[in-house]
Amino acid sequence: MSYLAGIDIGGTKCAVSIGKTTGTDGIEICYKEKFPTPDSPSEAVKRMTETLAAMVDAHEEIVLEAIGISCGSPLDSKKGLIMCPPNLPDWDHIDVVTPFARRFGVPVQVQNDANACGLAEWLWGAGRGTQNMIFLTFGTGLGAGLILDGKLYCGTCDMAGEVGHVRLSEDGPEGYGKKGSFEGFCSGGGIARFAVPYIESWVKRGSRTSILKPGKALDEITTADIGAAAGEGDELALDILKKAGENLGKGLSMLIDILNPERIVIGSIYLRQEDILREPMLEVIRRETLLQNRQVCQVVPAGLGEQLGDYAALSVAGNLIQ
Repeated sequence: MSYLAGIDIGGTKCAVSIGKTTGTDGIEICYKEKFPTPDSPSEAVKRMTETLAAMVDAHEEIVLEAIGISCGSPLDSKKGLIMCPPNLPDWDHIDVVTPFARRFGVPVQVQNDANACGLAEWLWGAGRGTQNMIFLTFGTGLGAGLILDGKLYCGTCDMAGEVGHVRLSEDGPEGYGKKGSFEGFCSGGGIARFAVPYIESWVKRGSRTSILKPGKALDEITTADIGAAAGEGDELALDILKKAGENLGKGLSMLIDILNPERIVIGSIYLRQEDILREPMLEVIRRETLLQNRQVCQVVPAGLGEQLGDYAALSVAGNLIQ
């Protein structure tokens, strides 16, 4: 049994948690505290270290073995620096590792949130027991955490796994600053933007769709709206998600043939809409990939479900003591 600490740094909120590993190779979150992200990096780091110290001091049984930090990229995991991610524009070359290492005297590491989620699924979720696994966020954006030959692969400058930037088509919804990108087709914002011309055309033909509720403008539609309509059997919503599944299959086909993984684990939207996305995705994979590669690869939803984010930072700590 080990006690691990996780620090999750977001643009609007931060979370500090302590988890206890179990005898079944799992983890139990013992204590957690969330608070709005303070205005400055120095205030935020001070608040997080003090919150963790108070948790440890209040429970004498806790002896921390490692601390993991999860944050958006870009960052430098070797130097422990957060380097101005889009959701934290004032966090430019901020050392988040040293204050925790000095205060608690244990190994500390920072990883980007996709890597952290990938580690969590590999250690405790649907990727457990694999040597080669890909995790896809498939939420607000699209990023990947890569486990290759039993290790997290970060790349030369901690930018490995930015699969959302890959262009799938010459044109299409914009994601990651690029039209027709994987993220443009397969993310929350991307699917909503992709849907707009289809909804416009549908309504002009006099057809009705429960995606577009009375009083709601087209630019206010979300992927959650599309998912809810699909759950009601709405024809247009089902067709839009089917197209998203086909584009997911295109992106996965490249990853399957390049990296030859045992398992691809997908979170967020796939977790909620697997019944609709899965078959069109697999149809493209069957058509596009090498037989040997697809025969050894499973595509599954995140095993940690909607709680994945709660375990992400803890998994960075868990990986340090593997």
